[in-house]
Amino acid sequence: MKKPSTRTALVLGAAAAAFGIAVAPASAVPSTVWTVTPSPANYTATNSGNIVLTANIPMTCTTSTASGTMQSTTGNPATVASIAAVNFGSGSAPCTSVLGNVTTVATVPWTVVGQDYNAGVTTGYVGNVNAKVTAGACVFTVTGKASATYTNSTGILAVNSVSGDLAVASASGCGTVVTTSTKPTFKGNYAVKLSGTSTIPTIVGSNP
Repeated sequence: MKKPSTRTALVLGAAAAAFGIAVAPASAVPSTVWTVTPSPANYTATNSGNIVLTANIPMTCTTSTASGTMQSTTGNPATVASIAAVNFGSGSAPCTSVLGNVTTVATVPWTVVGQDYNAGVTTGYVGNVNAKVTAGACVFTVTGKASATYTNSTGILAVNSVSGDLAVASASGCGTVVTTSTKPTFKGNYAVKLSGTSTIPTIVGSNP
């Protein structure tokens, strides 16, 4: 059989790339060993900038905190931290929206899950998300996960969910603004420190 010419090969390669066919190099082997330093450890996290939950309308919190434990582990995906408490807003600085002040009550624990690691950055998600949100007369429950990264050099857990990560499990008093077909997003940065210190914990993924 006649071999394809160089020109034909180039054309086929370009067409494959245009349609997203896997012609790029394969990604590195995912991490299966996750080393948290120190481990186990208690941590606290405080928002750095606004935290925004959008469920057709934005709900903004100028203050938010979380706390829990971190630990080394194995597997992929792997739970590298548990979120035992998470709070949004405060009495003096409530979360706000066009529907009125927003109250969010989380059902914990949530989790921090690692899936990939590269040059000091762990990519994964905040999992087991479950929260009841009240904005004026509108009450709805958000469940699912939120895509996130953790950067060792800064200690920032950057939550940046995409449409489809989270879902509205139930809604009442919201009319057509928030329904069970709404796809919420949750975005914001948290600065993580070892409890009672200014020390930033680290997470390193490897595949021995």
